[in-house]
Amino acid sequence: MRPFSLLKRGVDIFVSLLLLIVLAPLLAALAIVIKLESKGPAIFKQERAGRDGKPFIFYKFRTMKADADPFGASPKSFNDKRLTKFGRILREYSLDELPQLLNIVRGDMSMVGPRPLYLSQIAEWSEGQRKRLSVKPGVTGLAQISGRGEITREEKLELDVKYVETAGFFVDAKIVLRTLGHVLKRRGIYEKRYSQAQYTRGAK
Repeated sequence: MRPFSLLKRGVDIFVSLLLLIVLAPLLAALAIVIKLESKGPAIFKQERAGRDGKPFIFYKFRTMKADADPFGASPKSFNDKRLTKFGRILREYSLDELPQLLNIVRGDMSMVGPRPLYLSQIAEWSEGQRKRLSVKPGVTGLAQISGRGEITREEKLELDVKYVETAGFFVDAKIVLRTLGHVLKRRGIYEKRYSQAQYTRGAK
């Protein structure tokens, strides 16, 4: 294992375990509210593509109604009818991603890396785009601080490959710090044309 990979794994384990301990009361409270608001499990599980395309079970807090299509596109509209009321709040502040700390402890994911996508999407990528599979997927990544929902799928894939080619300790640190700012400001959650502001203006 390369020095950077070894350091990255050590930091991932330390930070994720620390956060799981510190945030345990919050995680329990969020799970209870999800269960009280709508039927269905608090944790949403789905198979995604990990490093080298190896499948793993991906965790998130459930933000959709129990009968919503779990294999449909991610909610990209503030007014998406599949979202529960509390689920919308979870997405607004990226709290639905917290269970992925378990994925990090298990070794499926890292704190920083390309977001894990569906296994079926791999066949659609070019050979160059498949470079994103050479590292573990992450909770956040270069694409998430570069527009997130406001950039195209192709642009996200290009940014994922760029991350693989430039990954390093300071790159990861920069991404984590910028992610915190984006979460607090709720940037790029929805596609630009489907943002809350656009929806509000259209409703007037």
